[in-house]
Amino acid sequence: MLRKVSLAVAATLILAGTAFADPIEGNWKTQAGDTAAIGGSDAFSITLKTGKYAGKTIGSLKPAGDNKYAGSITDPANDKTYSGKATLSGTSLKMSGCVLGGLICKSQTWTRQ
Repeated sequence: MLRKVSLAVAATLILAGTAFADPIEGNWKTQAGDTAAIGGSDAFSITLKTGKYAGKTIGSLKPAGDNKYAGSITDPANDKTYSGKATLSGTSLKMSGCVLGGLICKSQTWTRQ
């Protein structure tokens, strides 16, 4: 009896851990066609997996409300770091970032792979 209860508790914990993964985590196709991986626990690290800058970490985001994230994003082509934000909507992730208090901004939409 105790063994059945222990197995049921273990299975519940495993399933709950899977269910609690943040929706931003996973692989994303960038607008340039590269693959980026987003993952972490407290802050979500963005690392390019494919393309010219594969292996480079290009940002870090923290939850900022319902399906919204904020942090910093670096353009790997010029190494400029932007104050960034992201908004998740279904299988799309709209990324945007600004420098100089919002004077210069860039944005793009990524899709879940």
